[in-house]
Amino acid sequence: MKFSYAMLPDYPLTDSLASIRLADELGFYACYAADEPWHKDLWLLFAAAAAQTSQIRLGPSVSAVTLREPTLIAQAAATLDELTNGRAEVVLGSGNFGVLAQYKIDWAKTKPLTRVKEAVAVVRTLLDEGTITRDGEFYSYDGLFTFARPVQERLPVKIGAMRGPKSFQAAGELSDGVHHALSYSREAYEYAVENFRIGAERAGKDHTTLDIGAWVVFAVGPDSAAAKEAARSMVGLYASAMPSEQLERNGVDPADMVPIIEAIGAGDLAKAIELTTPEITEKLSLAGTPDEVRAKIEREIAPTGVNHMICAITDAGLVKSFTGREVEGVADVDTQLRLIHDELMPAFK
Repeated sequence: MKFSYAMLPDYPLTDSLASIRLADELGFYACYAADEPWHKDLWLLFAAAAAQTSQIRLGPSVSAVTLREPTLIAQAAATLDELTNGRAEVVLGSGNFGVLAQYKIDWAKTKPLTRVKEAVAVVRTLLDEGTITRDGEFYSYDGLFTFARPVQERLPVKIGAMRGPKSFQAAGELSDGVHHALSYSREAYEYAVENFRIGAERAGKDHTTLDIGAWVVFAVGPDSAAAKEAARSMVGLYASAMPSEQLERNGVDPADMVPIIEAIGAGDLAKAIELTTPEITEKLSLAGTPDEVRAKIEREIAPTGVNHMICAITDAGLVKSFTGREVEGVADVDTQLRLIHDELMPAFK
């Protein structure tokens, strides 16, 4: 089981760079960040981190192909790969529903999966060949070329999938792995991995050799209640992007989320957090002491075939930035990175 740090680049950049350096020193597989306008630009941040690290892999999880043209994703990834001497990778997706709404884009009208599948082919072609000619449904080119070339023989291109089953199958068939965000139950991961396997076998691949990542809202620390309160502050914001099918696979009635999502839409985050019960928080986050978190991974996630934990670390600073709430007793990002290294990584070697 690999462990990675999924950061939201909302901290002072010097702090983010220090955390990436620490994750590198501790042997984390990768540091990922969301490629969204809500946050500081991950490509510039990771370019700065490239010279300060030696092992950790860097890239977006995810980059939305509805907002960033896939040839520009390939160009940025290849450039980052050269800067890191072969440590870049990309995860592509259709985009955060909330972000798309702010662009006045109706995600349902974008043909999201078809668009992502075509974007994977575009990125793969430009990375591998340096040129592309294509007449596609969404992306067409005539001899487009780039001097941005990756160092790796095959820079990994993966798909972020949440709904399914076709999205998980597409990830297995067409890409180098899947990052499944915001699930916490054995049922949800069995569903994701089974459909990923179907897609991989369709392409003649062994799915167990590919990256199968669980991207989770995460808070760990010695104070269980504080960690869970930090997670509770963020669960509604994340869960608003979850399709109803996924909520059900995680044991949550979509009707229970409606008032939370309505409060978020109205800008009343305090009410949204108040409506997010401890029961919903438990079902939609990975939070608590190291022992509690380890037990949940062992019970719900590891047995399904997931081989990569992608921890979206939540601390008091992040909660303050997003919600304005003060949460006491929550371990900071660097402390949580050390706890993952000391308490969780050894249990899943």
